[in-house]
Amino acid sequence: MNTFQDLGLNEDLLNAITDLGFEKPSEVQDKAIPILLEEETDLVALAQTGTGKTAAFGFPMLQKIDINSRTTQGLILSPTRELCLQIANEMKQYGKYCKGLNVVAIYGGSSITDQAREVKRGAQVIVATPGRMKDMISRRLVDISKIQYSVLDEADEMLNMGFKEDITDILSHTPEDKNTWLFSATMPREVAAIAKNFMVSPQEITVGHKNQSTNNVSHEYYLVNARDRYQALKRLADANPDIFSVIFCRTKRDTQKVAEQLIEDGYSAGALHGDLSQNQRDIVMKQFRSRQIQMLVATDVAARGIDVDDITHVINYQLSDEVETYTHRSGRTGRAGKTGVSMVIVSKSEVRRLKSIERIINKKFELKEIPNGMEICEVQLMSLANKIHNTEINHEIDKYLEDINALFEDTSKEELIKKFFSVEFTRFFNYYKKAKDLNVKAGDRDSGRESRPGGGNAARYFINVGEKDGFDWMKLKDFLKEQLGLGRDDVFKVDTKDTFSFFNTEKEHQEKVLAFFTDFKHNGRFVNVEITEDKPNRGGRGRGRRRDDRKGGGDRKRNDRRSSGPRSDSKRSDRRRSDNNESRSRRSDSGSSRPRRSRR
Repeated sequence: MNTFQDLGLNEDLLNAITDLGFEKPSEVQDKAIPILLEEETDLVALAQTGTGKTAAFGFPMLQKIDINSRTTQGLILSPTRELCLQIANEMKQYGKYCKGLNVVAIYGGSSITDQAREVKRGAQVIVATPGRMKDMISRRLVDISKIQYSVLDEADEMLNMGFKEDITDILSHTPEDKNTWLFSATMPREVAAIAKNFMVSPQEITVGHKNQSTNNVSHEYYLVNARDRYQALKRLADANPDIFSVIFCRTKRDTQKVAEQLIEDGYSAGALHGDLSQNQRDIVMKQFRSRQIQMLVATDVAARGIDVDDITHVINYQLSDEVETYTHRSGRTGRAGKTGVSMVIVSKSEVRRLKSIERIINKKFELKEIPNGMEICEVQLMSLANKIHNTEINHEIDKYLEDINALFEDTSKEELIKKFFSVEFTRFFNYYKKAKDLNVKAGDRDSGRESRPGGGNAARYFINVGEKDGFDWMKLKDFLKEQLGLGRDDVFKVDTKDTFSFFNTEKEHQEKVLAFFTDFKHNGRFVNVEITEDKPNRGGRGRGRRRDDRKGGGDRKRNDRRSSGPRSDSKRSDRRRSDNNESRSRRSDSGSSRPRRSRR
């Protein structure tokens, strides 16, 4: 492999590289930089997240643009605000010795006037998110008609986020003779179409195989009942005391809920999702980078801007709908030459999806078992022993030693050690001594959907939407809990048919469910929900009390008597209090209160 000096970079960039501490180029840098420096060409580069793609296009762009001109010559599009800011900051670091260089970040959530002012000062390079860039073009606050180089970074993710039309519109304002460099972790059909439509005979480089995961990451999965998913997450965290991880959920609501549960149970956790303000996101990321937060619960979109090299674990609390997304998730760990672990918590009904991911990443998942209580107690005890053994002595304690020694003068060394470590060990032992086995064997039924505690207190419903409306059982479950404001475990026994489905809730939610679906429309048609007495007979549906979805009947009258709708602020507040109470009642496997984790 070449050195940076061998790649043809100028002295200003080499000086910056020295300051940054870069020693050797990564594989994607070694392959891309010489091509982009020596030729005026379009390029498609496929490489995993964390392999140094920003430098692969950043160094050539900075060397080829005219820094003495105030004209915008380079445009870099990225999917999220965090990634946009990250790229802009890195470009500034790369060009620290390029006198007169002005790199401007354009993204939503910040003053468009301030950003326009920065551009007007003369920005040779603009790094932008598609939405804000399109907005500024329509307001004529930016001119990209003379750019020479355009970069589509994380192209697959931009398309997943629905930016195809924005990208098409933005590129229509750029010269046809520009060079376009496309960088992506995966190569789905949509990305190939972008390359075909906007690039001319692009050269292609691939690091590893297309869509393949890095060799620095091991892939594990844990098979549990769906209702035990959160307990499994806690055990995995307890079994890895030094964990520094990103936990992925499918929705913003689940992301916030899991983070709040972890915090309540004593873990140093935080949430990162699209409903946070930019200031809130900045605070969370600052805490994560400084390790004040050890477990960052995130959505896929929000996690695109995470650039932290020391993440030990990625935990897939829920798999994404898109199998290619797994590649992005696992790429958060095993960066900068370090190793990492990607864990997946799945129920039996989800195992088949792992086969699709294995084909994408060209790696096999290893089935592991959730640790039992005593295994966790042992890990925690030895972790504490190692920390104490490696702790440097603070001699400020010397003045207290006389009193301490007097207190333990009749205690033997062996007894003292036992007492000392029992403080930590007893907390975990009391919590886990009656913990159940969370593991599900391959032949077992997945009781996440098939059973439910207190099943006799459940209400079963018929709903007139099904697979022809785009719902499988998981999507319908997510749809119902989002609409009703219920927790993930509050909707269960979801069965989807072609044109109708069935689901359960506890009876305490029955009135809320029926009231919400009075005159409710989805995609322009009324959704009817009825109480059904039992599971449907073959080919038909069991019916009990029927409710006319257009007329409302008695149920509508009951709904009208309410002071506010079922999703009003007061109801949400009541639900949050109920969720908190329910969470407290379920905080341990055994019924005892969970040991609070020490803040590290």
